[in-house]
Amino acid sequence: MIEVAGLTKFYGELRALDDVTFDVQKGEILGFLGPNGAGKTTTMRILTGFLSPTTGTAKVGGYDVVENSLEVRRITGYLPETVPLYNEMRVREYLGYMARVRGIQRKRIRDRVDYVMERCGLVEVADRIVGHLSKGYRQRVGIAQAIVHDPQVLILDEPTIGLDPVQVREVRQLIKSMAGERTIILSTHILPEVSMTCERVLIIHKGQIVAEDTPEGLSRRLQHSERILIRLARVPSQPLSALEQLDGVIKVERVGDNSFAVEAPAGHDIREKLAEFIVRNGWGLLELRREEMTLEDIFVNLVTRE
Repeated sequence: MIEVAGLTKFYGELRALDDVTFDVQKGEILGFLGPNGAGKTTTMRILTGFLSPTTGTAKVGGYDVVENSLEVRRITGYLPETVPLYNEMRVREYLGYMARVRGIQRKRIRDRVDYVMERCGLVEVADRIVGHLSKGYRQRVGIAQAIVHDPQVLILDEPTIGLDPVQVREVRQLIKSMAGERTIILSTHILPEVSMTCERVLIIHKGQIVAEDTPEGLSRRLQHSERILIRLARVPSQPLSALEQLDGVIKVERVGDNSFAVEAPAGHDIREKLAEFIVRNGWGLLELRREEMTLEDIFVNLVTRE
């Protein structure tokens, strides 16, 4: 649905994007992750026709974003980081105006506005002035205007920035509910946003793609050893030396009064052997779990690597 090849963008002498290449499949939610200034917003603006690339190509739904800009805009919904709202208008009035701007037939406008207000949880504020709404509702109005013309592609730039935890959860659930029916790019620097919403992650840093995979795939690629956390009911006098004698254990460290971290080679699952050893010695196994790399670990690893 989205194809990007060799995308490069200069602002004067500043290279904002450097040979960026990726694709997004139909119905997929892609997390576009990177620190501030990494090139996320520049990429979004090129995909939505607001900027032209210096070199390279980008296609949305088979249409080139430069040669077929109007067609791309017809099938794309865009929520920029700063939501484009008219504060003096009422919610229903504003969405009706955006529907007309998007070229929806007059006889369909009311139905589309009613639909997006229902979908985005805006029915109860339909007649309120936009400028009087909370930040969470304003963000919902921004998403509603992005989908009022029923686009195939939805591009969201920092959709939950500035929201409180309850509002973040509501917007996140709204985005996930559209998975499958629309192709979505979610651009953000908020790590939980990606891990809780997206099927695949693309990490950009200093204008270059540094990783592309599922969160689980990135973890497997970057984690060079297995780390298993255990918690015991009864701690023996020398637990570290006893555990280190087990075959496959690289090292053991204490991480709490009754808790230990056991490190083993990547791909070497020693959980069953470890559990049997603890039970046999009567230590009282209260907890045993593998510690996965978090998206934060992955992100920091990639963007700080020399």
